[in-house]
Amino acid sequence: MKTKIEILEFIKRHQVCVLATSSKTGKPEAAAIEFAETDNFELIFDTFSTYRKYPNLKANPNVAVVIGWEDATVQYEGVATEVDGEEMEELKNIFVKKNPGASKFFDIPETRYFKVTPEWLRYRDYSTTPETLIELTEF
Repeated sequence: MKTKIEILEFIKRHQVCVLATSSKTGKPEAAAIEFAETDNFELIFDTFSTYRKYPNLKANPNVAVVIGWEDATVQYEGVATEVDGEEMEELKNIFVKKNPGASKFFDIPETRYFKVTPEWLRYRDYSTTPETLIELTEF
């Protein structure tokens, strides 16, 4: 059985996830984005204030995320919070360490940073018999 540490290592091996948000009218919208993670299973990502996900996140911070594409995946639900100040600088450093190309967005005024705090996570591995299925609600 996978441990929390092994699930976190699975997340760390991925650089792109699918982030799902909801518009003010409840319309779902999803985007493939680069992300980073903390040891507390928080996800970090950037976006522009001109992208659709930004007003979605401001109106409804509840998000769903999928990490992994092949035999194993993580389904993740949480609450996204826009960060600024010292916390933004700390998380931005974690983000750019995993995604070095993102540093080109630092000086663009429309760049915003978000932290997602997990509420529920499911790790599933279809390559095992029986398949591995682990749900986490404490991080």
